[in-house]
Amino acid sequence: MKYISEFAKGFMGLFQSGAKTFIDWMGSIVPVVLLLLVLMNSIIAFVGEERMNKFAKFASKNPFTRYLLLPFLSAFMLGNPMSFTMARFLPEFYKPSYYAAQAQFCHTSNGVFPHINPAELFVWMGIAQGVEKLRLNSMDLAIRYMLVGIVMNFIGGWVTDFTTAYVCKTTGIQLSKTAEVTAD
Repeated sequence: MKYISEFAKGFMGLFQSGAKTFIDWMGSIVPVVLLLLVLMNSIIAFVGEERMNKFAKFASKNPFTRYLLLPFLSAFMLGNPMSFTMARFLPEFYKPSYYAAQAQFCHTSNGVFPHINPAELFVWMGIAQGVEKLRLNSMDLAIRYMLVGIVMNFIGGWVTDFTTAYVCKTTGIQLSKTAEVTAD
């Protein structure tokens, strides 16, 4: 009976610990994420969706804007998973590469911009908590992680271009390299 009682106590302790963490987040990170989302949606509404779409088409024209600028801005403005929708402005050939760069960016920027990927914020917060226990600045780590991530995301996107070209060549499939955006 003692083992069952100890198991029940530990099981409830797990939920009590989770509830305490949740309440802590409600007083700290959740309002920040909410206000960042409001800001981003306000900027998009102010700039206009059509202008945002034109920018995305422009950014799809070369690898630097396609895998550095467009993923950063779409993740910052739209967050995960909406940032992937900007791929609709890209030619079919570049969509896998954009997805590769974008998917990675949504993770590597979470420490600096928590609104980008709030669903996985707990991962970053766990790491930050360990860093802070060592009396180190977690923002320094977040910025370094994001900067290294930006470079690696670009490389990942560009390497995926070569992979896509290889797959197209070996399968005989031709993917368009010109953007054809149609109105919804």
